[in-house]
Amino acid sequence: MRRILLILLSLAAVACGGRRNSATQQPASAAPRVFLPALPPAALPPAERTKWLRRHYWDRFDFADTTFLTEADTAQLVEAYARYVALLMADPTDGAPMDSLMRRASTSRRMLDYFAWLGAEVLHDPNSPLRNDEFYIPVLRAVLASPWYDEYERIGPAYELETALQNRIGERANDFRYTLASGRTGTLYGVEAEYVLVFINNPDCPMCREIREAIVSSPMLSEMIERGRLKVLSIYPDEDLTAWRAYLDRIPQAWINGYDAGCVIRATNSYDLSAIPALYLLDADKRVLVKDSTDVLYIEEVIDRRG
Repeated sequence: MRRILLILLSLAAVACGGRRNSATQQPASAAPRVFLPALPPAALPPAERTKWLRRHYWDRFDFADTTFLTEADTAQLVEAYARYVALLMADPTDGAPMDSLMRRASTSRRMLDYFAWLGAEVLHDPNSPLRNDEFYIPVLRAVLASPWYDEYERIGPAYELETALQNRIGERANDFRYTLASGRTGTLYGVEAEYVLVFINNPDCPMCREIREAIVSSPMLSEMIERGRLKVLSIYPDEDLTAWRAYLDRIPQAWINGYDAGCVIRATNSYDLSAIPALYLLDADKRVLVKDSTDVLYIEEVIDRRG
């Protein structure tokens, strides 16, 4: 329920904020057109409807009709797209449905531009509760595979794709070196525990404080930390060490609290620092279980599912 509320709040912000470009404007006197997703067969049992919609959600959308984009109710279409993404979240590592959608949207540059914009708003915006690199990767690949963009237009998507391909769920996370206040150093791969929670944060970030407090107040995570099953590696990725040192006493002593000397993570683009804070849950082999999240409850759910 909490995630659904966040999604609806995000959609309301889009509807009220109205980020519309020239391709999405319609005359004031024209009634906006809306998109209605396909309806699953009534005979389908409830458990099968999500699977059906993953494949057929866009069957009633005419990808050849670029006029629709000019006349569409943009907020309604963003909401429909977000609801589709929410359906895909049942399997957050399966990018095949999004890849299929982007192939259908590649009928023209105008159509591809629009669906690339939808993807950026819902899947890539740092404030989107549906942010997901596995679904955004097919969007970027569709743009880079199309014949309509020149080499300069490809620079941004190519960089975003390089970043999205880092630390994918199921793959081993990129290693990095951290430095403690004492000057002693260590590496992510040197942290030994059943689970490692990497917490990328800044000292004066309100959401960072909220996440820190959520971790500390979690009975489940606190017990795991006490038993040594979970280790939290707090990493500060920026240059202002004065601010970081002033914040030292607010980080729990049981955590590993370090900074990235020389800002190597940022320089090598080994982690996406466009949205801070960020949580990465890793297993004992440093394989990514949760990527770039801010949801401590979801961290708990993933650990609980693994037993």
